[in-house]
Amino acid sequence: MMMKMLVEGGLPAVMDSLRQADEDNPNGYFEIEASKSLKDGEKKWLYDSQGRVVKVISYLLEFLPDDLSYDVIFMEREISEVLASQRKMLQRRNETSALSDAEMEAQFREHLRAVKYWSARKPNMRILFVKYSEMVNAPESLCRSIADFLELPLDLKAMQSVPSQSLYRNRS
Repeated sequence: MMMKMLVEGGLPAVMDSLRQADEDNPNGYFEIEASKSLKDGEKKWLYDSQGRVVKVISYLLEFLPDDLSYDVIFMEREISEVLASQRKMLQRRNETSALSDAEMEAQFREHLRAVKYWSARKPNMRILFVKYSEMVNAPESLCRSIADFLELPLDLKAMQSVPSQSLYRNRS
């Protein structure tokens, strides 16, 4: 949702369209497969991507090169909603998780705690935390906050049109 909002707001994005829109994400994925190679040291593509928005999952933030600066918009969603969404996605793919929801929740909470601790100490990283539920329910003020954070003139009306109650399917 956030990547689509930023694109609608007028920012160029780095994406390869390898993952097409599907039932789990009907608006598309707005991501680049190369981001998964950050942990393997493949970072050249990032240097070529400066000035554009890039989706990087929280597990890979620590692999971003230290010689670049980052404005990170970190979408926070209730863990129960994330787990419900993951469960449905796995069911649709006829896959199962080796972890119980309780184990996954504990790991996810610890991961988020570690990411927040680590990122607060990164001088090359500014982070704006945005709650998913608030964005879906009241995007107007949050879109203004994003534009202010990025210090860019964004098309706020276009951004505000992206969050959809109909796509907020896994609520706490």
